[in-house]
Amino acid sequence: MQYSHYERLDGEQGVRRLVDRFYDLMDSLPEAEGIRKMHPVSLDGSRDKLYMFLSGWLGGPALYIEKYGHPRLRARHLPFAIGEAERDAWMLCMSKALDEVVLDTMLRDHLKQSLWNTADHMRNLQP
Repeated sequence: MQYSHYERLDGEQGVRRLVDRFYDLMDSLPEAEGIRKMHPVSLDGSRDKLYMFLSGWLGGPALYIEKYGHPRLRARHLPFAIGEAERDAWMLCMSKALDEVVLDTMLRDHLKQSLWNTADHMRNLQP
Protein backbone atom coordinates (compact mmCIF):
# COMPACT_ATOMS: atom_id res chain seq x y z
CA MET A 1 0.00 0.00 0.00
CA GLN A 2 1.30 3.45 -0.91
CA TYR A 3 0.79 6.36 1.43
CA SER A 4 0.44 9.99 0.39
CA HIS A 5 2.97 12.54 1.56
CA TYR A 6 0.19 13.88 3.77
CA GLU A 7 -0.16 10.50 5.49
CA ARG A 8 3.61 10.05 5.72
CA LEU A 9 3.78 13.39 7.57
CA ASP A 10 1.19 12.16 10.11
CA GLY A 11 -1.74 13.92 8.46
CA GLU A 12 -3.27 17.04 9.94
CA GLN A 13 -1.00 17.07 13.00
CA GLY A 14 2.20 16.70 10.99
CA VAL A 15 1.29 19.35 8.42
CA ARG A 16 0.24 21.72 11.20
CA ARG A 17 3.59 21.13 13.00
CA LEU A 18 5.48 21.86 9.78
CA VAL A 19 3.53 25.07 9.08
CA ASP A 20 3.79 26.29 12.66
CA ARG A 21 7.53 25.68 12.76
CA PHE A 22 7.96 27.39 9.39
CA TYR A 23 6.22 30.55 10.58
CA ASP A 24 7.95 30.46 13.97
CA LEU A 25 11.25 30.47 12.09
CA MET A 26 10.10 33.22 9.75
CA ASP A 27 9.16 35.26 12.81
CA SER A 28 12.53 34.76 14.50
CA LEU A 29 15.32 34.37 11.93
CA PRO A 30 17.08 37.63 11.03
CA GLU A 31 17.57 36.29 7.48
CA ALA A 32 13.78 36.14 7.09
CA GLU A 33 13.09 39.75 8.12
CA GLY A 34 12.37 40.83 4.54
CA ILE A 35 9.76 38.19 3.85
CA ARG A 36 8.30 38.53 7.35
CA LYS A 37 7.52 42.18 6.53
CA MET A 38 5.45 41.01 3.55
CA HIS A 39 3.05 39.31 5.97
CA PRO A 40 0.44 40.76 8.33
CA VAL A 41 1.44 41.46 11.94
CA SER A 42 -0.51 38.37 13.02
CA LEU A 43 0.55 35.26 11.16
CA ASP A 44 -2.61 33.34 12.10
CA GLY A 45 -4.28 33.76 8.70
CA SER A 46 -1.05 32.94 6.87
CA ARG A 47 -0.62 29.80 8.98
CA ASP A 48 -4.15 28.67 8.18
CA LYS A 49 -3.81 29.30 4.46
CA LEU A 50 -0.47 27.52 4.16
CA TYR A 51 -1.81 24.62 6.23
CA MET A 52 -4.87 24.32 3.98
CA PHE A 53 -2.77 24.59 0.82
CA LEU A 54 -0.14 22.08 1.92
CA SER A 55 -2.81 19.61 3.05
CA GLY A 56 -4.11 19.30 -0.49
CA TRP A 57 -0.70 19.67 -2.15
CA LEU A 58 0.60 16.77 -0.08
CA GLY A 59 -2.30 14.50 -1.03
CA GLY A 60 -4.64 15.13 1.88
CA PRO A 61 -7.93 17.02 1.95
CA ALA A 62 -8.20 19.87 -0.57
CA LEU A 63 -9.07 22.39 2.15
CA TYR A 64 -7.67 25.43 0.34
CA ILE A 65 -9.52 24.70 -2.90
CA GLU A 66 -12.76 24.06 -1.00
CA LYS A 67 -12.52 27.45 0.72
CA TYR A 68 -10.76 29.70 -1.82
CA GLY A 69 -10.83 27.92 -5.18
CA HIS A 70 -7.78 27.17 -7.30
CA PRO A 71 -4.60 28.32 -5.52
CA ARG A 72 -3.22 30.29 -8.52
CA LEU A 73 -0.01 30.62 -6.53
CA ARG A 74 1.88 32.80 -8.96
CA ALA A 75 -1.02 35.22 -9.42
CA ARG A 76 -1.57 35.47 -5.66
CA HIS A 77 2.10 36.32 -5.13
CA LEU A 78 2.45 38.89 -7.93
CA PRO A 79 1.64 41.87 -5.66
CA PHE A 80 4.84 41.11 -3.72
CA ALA A 81 8.36 41.80 -4.96
CA ILE A 82 9.90 38.33 -4.94
CA GLY A 83 13.45 37.83 -6.12
CA GLU A 84 16.17 35.35 -5.34
CA ALA A 85 16.72 36.78 -1.84
CA GLU A 86 13.05 36.36 -0.94
CA ARG A 87 12.94 32.86 -2.42
CA ASP A 88 16.07 31.91 -0.50
CA ALA A 89 14.75 33.34 2.79
CA TRP A 90 11.47 31.45 2.36
CA MET A 91 13.37 28.26 1.59
CA LEU A 92 15.69 28.77 4.57
CA CYS A 93 12.69 28.78 6.88
CA MET A 94 11.02 25.86 5.11
CA SER A 95 14.22 23.79 4.95
CA LYS A 96 14.86 24.26 8.66
CA ALA A 97 11.23 23.39 9.44
CA LEU A 98 11.42 20.28 7.26
CA ASP A 99 14.70 19.26 8.94
CA GLU A 100 13.06 19.52 12.35
CA VAL A 101 9.67 18.00 11.56
CA VAL A 102 10.13 15.40 8.79
CA LEU A 103 12.09 12.39 9.98
CA ASP A 104 11.92 10.45 6.71
CA THR A 105 15.07 11.59 4.86
CA MET A 106 13.86 10.64 1.39
CA LEU A 107 10.53 12.39 1.90
CA ARG A 108 12.25 15.45 3.36
CA ASP A 109 14.64 15.72 0.42
CA HIS A 110 11.81 15.26 -2.08
CA LEU A 111 9.71 17.96 -0.39
CA LYS A 112 12.66 20.36 -0.27
CA GLN A 113 13.23 19.98 -4.01
CA SER A 114 9.53 20.30 -4.87
CA LEU A 115 9.06 23.33 -2.63
CA TRP A 116 12.23 24.95 -3.98
CA ASN A 117 10.84 24.56 -7.52
CA THR A 118 7.58 26.17 -6.41
CA ALA A 119 9.34 28.98 -4.52
CA ASP A 120 11.56 29.66 -7.53
CA HIS A 121 8.47 29.88 -9.75
CA MET A 122 7.08 32.64 -7.48
CA ARG A 123 9.95 34.98 -8.38
CA ASN A 124 8.81 38.04 -10.30
CA LEU A 125 12.00 40.14 -10.12
CA GLN A 126 14.84 39.61 -12.54
CA PRO A 127 18.19 38.63 -10.97
